[in-house]
Amino acid sequence: MKPPGGAGIMTPMQTPPFPHESTTLTLAGPVGPLEVAVDLPDGDTASRPVIAVICHPLSIEGGSMHNKVVTQAARALRDLGITTVRFNFRSVGASAGTYDNGIGETDDLHAVFNWVRSQCPHSTLWLAGFSFGAYVSLRAAGALRPQALISIAPPMGRRTWDFSQVQPPLNWLVIQGDADEVVDAQAVYQWLEALERPPQLVRMPDTSHFFHRKLIDLRGVIQHEVRRWLPDSSS
Repeated sequence: MKPPGGAGIMTPMQTPPFPHESTTLTLAGPVGPLEVAVDLPDGDTASRPVIAVICHPLSIEGGSMHNKVVTQAARALRDLGITTVRFNFRSVGASAGTYDNGIGETDDLHAVFNWVRSQCPHSTLWLAGFSFGAYVSLRAAGALRPQALISIAPPMGRRTWDFSQVQPPLNWLVIQGDADEVVDAQAVYQWLEALERPPQLVRMPDTSHFFHRKLIDLRGVIQHEVRRWLPDSSS
């Protein structure tokens, strides 16, 4: 017999409210818990009504929400007054599940993005991703409809990932290193040139896939390029 009052009975994970301070929390995902980090702008930075969800690189190659490119991109956005949300895809850190070649990871992104949207209905939502995270965020952009999208080193030509049906928003920034040893930079440029509506493209010379010795430059590029998309901090 179970004790009265439901003691000992498993209950669904509660949906956490969006925090008012920087913290790490657990969110119910499609196959179990998802580990999520919410970071607010520093106290001396005027906060804007924008929240950016950022996706990390390939899980099976060590990618996580703590990747240096991901954290540097998040820092760049917070310096502009944007709240950032990083999370670990399934199988990474405290997130449950197994790697799913971008399909299940897209579902993970939907869960996180829709949680932010439901908790913060008056905020503008942006999306960003690095490498595999750029693929997942592009794959989801048509359905999620972020106001802006930042794609860092999108992995054209890697594995079987299909970029043919992506639907990015009008505000779309692509940052690509010319000396990328993981992604074929020329394939990225050719793909973008063939699009009917190409993005803002920043090519970074002498820059590797993981932006070694170029992370501060990456931070500056992001801040310079997205500033025009920002609503007023008093909105």
